[in-house]
Amino acid sequence: MTRIAAVHGALPPNRYPQHELTDAFATLCLPDGASHGVLKRVHANAGVSFRHLAIPLDQYKALKDFGEANDAWIAAAVDLGSEAVAGALEAAGLTVADVDLLMFTTVTGVAAPSIDARIAGRLGLREDLRRLPLFGLGCVGGAAGIARVHDYLKAWPDHVAVLLSVELCSLTLQRDDASMPNMVASALFGDGATAVVMTGSDHPAAAGPSVVATRSRLYPDSQRVMGWDIGSGGFRVVLGADVPDVVRQYLGDDVRGFLADHDLTVPDVTAWVSHPGGPKVLDAVQAALELPPGALDLTWQSLDAVGNLSSSSVLQVLGATMAAKPLEGTPGVLLAMGPGFCSELVLLEW
Repeated sequence: MTRIAAVHGALPPNRYPQHELTDAFATLCLPDGASHGVLKRVHANAGVSFRHLAIPLDQYKALKDFGEANDAWIAAAVDLGSEAVAGALEAAGLTVADVDLLMFTTVTGVAAPSIDARIAGRLGLREDLRRLPLFGLGCVGGAAGIARVHDYLKAWPDHVAVLLSVELCSLTLQRDDASMPNMVASALFGDGATAVVMTGSDHPAAAGPSVVATRSRLYPDSQRVMGWDIGSGGFRVVLGADVPDVVRQYLGDDVRGFLADHDLTVPDVTAWVSHPGGPKVLDAVQAALELPPGALDLTWQSLDAVGNLSSSSVLQVLGATMAAKPLEGTPGVLLAMGPGFCSELVLLEW
């Protein structure tokens, strides 16, 4: 089994209450004279109190096009990603010289050389570092990243791997788009980065919760449930109203079947690490798994404090769960869903 040695999150310094972001979205995206009633209701019901933005709020209106927004994304991604990786290695008691693999996931910007290469140069990671940049996984990327690093470490049990997620959702905002998906996205998504240090079972510094097993699931006829339409203006969100319905239809059986393969049931799980997709999605997760009250409290708290950070969110919830110290030797489940439409399940042992 591989081990999760440390998790470290990094948030931009630009923090705003939800009502300020509501007003800013109305100015940038709604036609002159349009009613703000629907927008205010969507933002008020998002379960979000504060969010962090990659750049100061008053600078968004100066971004002329996708190119300028992506340049801002690159600069902020390197800064935040470097902070997250350095912090996670320090927390794990390791150095940049110990890292054998750096896996990077994002869905909010593009760069070549990729962000992981730029961070490797800034932090002084080894020249023989293995790198694996992943694009397009979206909200499922944090859970899928944990699973794919686990796959790697099973083959290289004496190695150290770092998973880095950087999601700067605010820089994908489409101006002059008053559609409901854009309104919902503007209410939920925030900016942040998270790094996870993992070690193989033979590494001398192996410590922390274990990854026992993983499972991936790609759902049929669901490609328009979530994702991007990419055009001259950048990333235009695709966000179907049926996401909670897909969760209710599939997730319960998927999780129960996954646990049953390891002689476990839902009540055996002592801590649930769930991606905070939004209030309706979290309610659907709670219902599909028949979880007791409070089982997803850390996820709700993350949504309230920083919003939905796409692939970084479930990793930040993982860090908070580890800090809460679930009962040692008991099972945990980390789960997320994202474009595809798909889910990723990770069975943990605390």
